Amino acid sequence: MGVAAFVAAAVLAATSPVAFVQSHGAGGGFSETGGTPDALLTSWAVLGLRAAGASAPGSLTYLQSQEASLTATTDVALVALAEESLGERSETLLAKLVPRPSGQIGPTLNSTYWAVLALGRSSPATTRFILAHQAKGGGFAWGIGGQPDSNDTAAALEALRVARVHGSPVARAVRFLRTFENRDGGFELTHGRGSDAQSTAWAIQGFVAAGATPPRAAFAYLAKLKRADGSYRYSARYAATPVWVTSQVLAALAKKPFPL
Repeated sequence: MGVAAFVAAAVLAATSPVAFVQSHGAGGGFSETGGTPDALLTSWAVLGLRAAGASAPGSLTYLQSQEASLTATTDVALVALAEESLGERSETLLAKLVPRPSGQIGPTLNSTYWAVLALGRSSPATTRFILAHQAKGGGFAWGIGGQPDSNDTAAALEALRVARVHGSPVARAVRFLRTFENRDGGFELTHGRGSDAQSTAWAIQGFVAAGATPPRAAFAYLAKLKRADGSYRYSARYAATPVWVTSQVLAALAKKPFPL
């Protein structure tokens, strides 16, 4: 490799999304610029890096040190999912994800989706619970009685993949998810909100989980949001929480739904 090619490769590596996320890790924990590490952002960073086939040195030890501080069902599930991507299954965390007689896990529909992803399985009661709360239009909401949105519909599709559900429920959810695509190729959280990177990433993962091909325009939209430092903007208008956003985009670019 010539000097020019070597320099070009070095610059490309330094400005890659993986390098950007890795540069925000210290002692196994990850934080936004100027912030302090926490278990949730670290989990997102780990999931993005592992989806991309990259390493996260020290993160397993860091996450294990934070387990006792986790109380919310979704937090427990997210950290457990990240630890699993690092090759460790935390029975302590998974023991907290116990279904109610109805099949619900935690306080919301969203917490149930996440618990299924972390557990890597869905009891018959939990599968029935999720399917019973699919809206007439095919989507899924964050909580019981709420309005379906793109992110939760994608998360539900990932959970249904774990539960090995096929057929009409999945097809209906995919059709509903497609209604959130905008002319710019991106997806929005709710109708009229406008496209953003995280909703687009969720949509891509949802399509892959359902066995559907994600729209090429969604990847083109994400490409337009990439910044010179390797990070991704939240949207064309805002550039917020770049470590979190970029971590979620990494999993989408790898076309890998959860669990990894």
